[in-house]
Amino acid sequence: MIRVAYCVGEYPEVERQRRIDVALSYASEEVEIGIIPIGASPYHGLDPASIQGVHPIVHKAYVQAEKEGYDAVVPLGMLDLGVDGGRSLVDIPVIGPAQACLHVAALLGERFGLICYQPEMIPRHRAQIAGFGMTDWLAGFRSVSMPIREMTDNRDKLTETFVAKARELIEEEGADLIIPHGISQCPIHIKPDWLSKELGVPVVEGIGAPIRVAAMMASLGLVQSRVRWPKTSLPEGA
Repeated sequence: MIRVAYCVGEYPEVERQRRIDVALSYASEEVEIGIIPIGASPYHGLDPASIQGVHPIVHKAYVQAEKEGYDAVVPLGMLDLGVDGGRSLVDIPVIGPAQACLHVAALLGERFGLICYQPEMIPRHRAQIAGFGMTDWLAGFRSVSMPIREMTDNRDKLTETFVAKARELIEEEGADLIIPHGISQCPIHIKPDWLSKELGVPVVEGIGAPIRVAAMMASLGLVQSRVRWPKTSLPEGA
């Protein structure tokens, strides 16, 4: 049995449980999923300064996951919070959801359409993709123009807008695959299997893909390179 830790931040209880339930749905006879809490919340959005401030909090969750005997660890969300530093802190695979989605997508298509929450987030996401060296795979961005906290009460509108924006990317930009750059769109409120059938292209989302990639890495005995991420430890008192 491979044990994957999924790190979940602070949300209103119903919203938090919704995310936990979706994560646990990717368990199988070979993969056990456990939840590690993170003392930070993206529910009202994270600006660049807040994102950097969250990294040390997430690092502690990675260390906790390793101490509890998990074989791999994944943070919630597509910001890949604390992943780069976390890989130096633990000897289990640390899998960033956005990075995992992009690499899984590269096995299934060649031009990715990404859909995020709000248009002002696009420059940040574009820089993230450039950092992964995958700009050439990008067909384009769209947004649903809806913050996370409004999605539950406007699920039908969210779904309608997401599908329309995805079709724009497919028909106007030549996208052959869609990545929801924000898990609250899909798989939280829109089911990826339904969405893929509706659009006629693969949909790679940020909970199932990274969890299963993490399990695969652990089952193969693979851990991040110590040439790239030399081993270190949390500062005393952290």
